[in-house]
Amino acid sequence: MARINLLPWRAELRKKQQQEFFAAIGAGVILVCIAMVFVHMHMSGSIGYQNQRNKFLDQEISALNKQIAEIKDLEAKKNRLVAKMEVIQQLQGSRPGSVHLFDELAKTVPDGIKLDEITQDGRNLAIKGVAQSNARVSAYMRNLDLSPWLEKSVLSVIETKSDNSGERPSKFELKVQQRANSTGVAKE
Repeated sequence: MARINLLPWRAELRKKQQQEFFAAIGAGVILVCIAMVFVHMHMSGSIGYQNQRNKFLDQEISALNKQIAEIKDLEAKKNRLVAKMEVIQQLQGSRPGSVHLFDELAKTVPDGIKLDEITQDGRNLAIKGVAQSNARVSAYMRNLDLSPWLEKSVLSVIETKSDNSGERPSKFELKVQQRANSTGVAKE
């Protein structure tokens, strides 16, 4: 007799296909989960590495900022020292100028003039004194203008008063400038 299979083979085939389908889905889910874990670990490692690099860069930036602050401090000290050196050089250069100035003042004073007060403000001198006559004041101003150390003499005040001895001395005030090359500073 011929064998006839009466078992529900289609149902078994469907059941087998469903099991294979669910196994494939399960394997896919597991593979996706494993892939996600690897991606997460890789991203965490990359983030950690970048954080370490950022921390290193922050430390280097901090060190460079300290060095920049030190350099600025040193430059400020250098500028102060250069300024002091320039002042010292100016003083050294002008030191003989005072000697020459008083020497010239002594040389230019003619007979009959007595100097009472000399004040200096930079290159400007104010001279107060007494002269026997106005002509002596004029001669003194000419001598000042001819001096290699002085220039631009200008008479501010001249007063003539009689005193008890019958003489008429003239009190005068004049202004004169010290020449620029005489103070030790070159002309610009």
